[in-house]
Parts: sequence; C-alpha cells; structure tokens
Amino acid sequence: MTSRQRVITTLRHEEPDKVPIDLGGMASTSIMAIAYNKLKQHLGFPKTPTRISDMSQQLAEVEKEILDYFEVDVISLENSFHADGAHWIDWPLPNGSPAKIHKSNAPEWREGRWVLMDGSRIAAQMPPSCLYFESCNPPLGKATSEKELQDYPWSYFTDEKLRQLEEKAKRLFYETDYAIMGNFGGSIVEAAEWLRGWSNFMLDLIANPDFTFVVLEKLTQVHLKNLQGYLQAVGPYIQIIQMGDDLGAQNAPQFSPDLYRELVKPFHKQIYQYARRHADAKVFLHSCGSIYDFIPDLLDAGVEILNPVQFTAAKMDAQRLKQEFGDRITFWGGGVDTQHVLPYGTPEEVARQADEQIQIFAPGGGFVFSAVHNIQANVPVENILALFAAAKRGRDYPVGLDKT
Repeated sequence: MTSRQRVITTLRHEEPDKVPIDLGGMASTSIMAIAYNKLKQHLGFPKTPTRISDMSQQLAEVEKEILDYFEVDVISLENSFHADGAHWIDWPLPNGSPAKIHKSNAPEWREGRWVLMDGSRIAAQMPPSCLYFESCNPPLGKATSEKELQDYPWSYFTDEKLRQLEEKAKRLFYETDYAIMGNFGGSIVEAAEWLRGWSNFMLDLIANPDFTFVVLEKLTQVHLKNLQGYLQAVGPYIQIIQMGDDLGAQNAPQFSPDLYRELVKPFHKQIYQYARRHADAKVFLHSCGSIYDFIPDLLDAGVEILNPVQFTAAKMDAQRLKQEFGDRITFWGGGVDTQHVLPYGTPEEVARQADEQIQIFAPGGGFVFSAVHNIQANVPVENILALFAAAKRGRDYPVGLDKT
C-alpha cells in the first residue's frame, strides 16, 4: 500500500498492511525545533536549515528525509514542503541553534523579550527562559456588546490565498503518496478563549451565557464562510480536515457536558457536518485532556478522528477507549505519554509503552500512531529514535506477533 492508501484504509476501520505513522501532520503531532535540530545533527541529515512551521509553539517543519526515515505516512497541507524560499529569514532558537522563520511571522525584540505583534498590539510574548510564545492582551478582553464583536476585523481567506492552497494541494496530491491533512482549525472554544482571555471566557460561560452564545455564533459564521472557500479549493485533494478545540484538563473536562451540549455542541455540529457534506475528507478533532465524557456528543456532532488521545488523563484509559469507541472513531495519537515517559523515561521504557499502545489501538484499524502531543525540546534524541523504532517494528498487521 502507499501511505495514502494505508491511511484511508485505517480511517475506514479496516486493517491496512501497516499502522500509519504521523510526525508533523498537524501542530500537535509535531516536534519542537530545538529537539528537531538535535535529531538532525545526530542522524547527519538533512543539511538544510530548520524552518519554523508554528512560531508560537516553536515547531519544526519536518523535512522529507526525516519523514521517510521514520516511515511517516501523513503530511500537513499548510506546513509541509514550502516552496517560497525567498520569504524565509534567519532566526536563532532560544537555545542558540539556527532556524528560519517566515517573514510574515517575524517577532520583534521589545523590553528584553521577543514579542509577536498584531498591528500595534502585542499578541504573544516569549518570557525569559521560556521556549515558546504565550498569548497575551486578548483583543476582545473588555468587550461587552455585540457591536464590538461585529466591528472586530475578522479574518477571511482571500482569493489569492485559496488559489495558493489549491495549487499546493493539487501538487502534493499528484506528486506524493502521502495522506494530506488540511489544517483548517475551526476552533470556537479556543478562539473565544483567545479573543476574550481564558479567565473571561470561563466566567462568560456561567455569568453571561447570552454574550457567550453571540461570540460562538459569530465565530461559527466566520468559520463556515472560510470553510466554504477552503473546501472548494482543496477538498478534492485532502483526506483529513483538522479541527481543534481543547475541551479537557488533566483531571476533568474544562466545563460540564451539559454546558457543552447547550452552548458549544450546536456550533461544533454546524462546522463538522458542513465539512462532511462538502468533502470526502474525514473530520479530525484535536482536543487535549480528559474528554471521555464528551466523546458520544463529539461523535454525534460529526467527529470521525480523535487526537491526541491523552491516555494518562482522567477517564482516558486506552483499553476503555478502544473497547467503547474503537468501531466508531479513529484514534490518532496515544502512542506514548509525552508528559513523563517520552522526556524522562529510558529508551527501553519509551519503546515498551509504544509497543503496548499499538497492541491496544491497532487491531481492526482505526489507529494512526503518533506521540500524545508534540515532542518537546527536552526529549533526548535516543528516546525519539526508540519511539519510532518501536512504531516501525510493531506496525505490520496482524499486530501482536513477535517481531523481535
């Protein structure tokens, strides 16, 4: 099977020849550029400078040599194989190692720290000793009226941007065998948290539900307009469309399932069902933390793929998830615990857990292997190598046979 066929097969809940592998298909299955530079140096390739695909999280654009070395089956439409080399400039990573960033995302140095600007507003900052940018100064943090929402400069795809995406999607579809993930985003909870500030939004949910409804409704309208143009441009070429909305914390959901059903789910359903009606691409949702209580509603809303499968969070036991939902949803992730085992375990412990997770999630298809979340800057190269060596060793179907 080609990589694309392999992914399509597992998304149909059928067993392909091998478990598909992802590294960098979206912004939560990737690797921080500091760790990536160390990995490239250890392997001796590629020699080209590392490009930053996500400035806030300091994520690397994973290059073809690394994708092929780890037998990766998925690429990001937006963040893979950039051809606009003239628009990239040098920028040192926080540890001093070299990288390149796109001119459009260039930070500024202000008052002893790097900041990302949105017009005259500091939108994110990298505090001292931090390795990534943190959002700050929410643009609608003081908003109280619907007029302020309507007057906000909402972002819509331009015809030129859609043309560029279409050309790239077509090129990747016909010139590569990778499965292609369109990183649409489509968040309403996270977007509202960013616009209002996390604390404000959490208070809004309880103290000002009418205003919350208006915020979520406006975000949904913006997404649906963008989604229409996006799917017209790239829908024929992508196999997965990625959405994102973190609903869980480590020990519980961020808010109750009842509140989700009342205020959030109706808008999620509009977005996800629109995507399902207008493209032959599976709806992928990234949602961290303890989200077990939401899964039946997410399925009803139209989610077909769940990531990152944070199996160490409350109620997220891997065996339980596979048993209860494995025939209805594809688990994308859950390959190794990125909070404790991957950064602090031994290579043997990393490999052992990866083996165990494959044994749980892979039978019957409906599983794409990747770490629970991004590979962080402090992860030893030996552990990264152990992770993907285990994935490659254990990926042949039928799983469960001794391949040592």
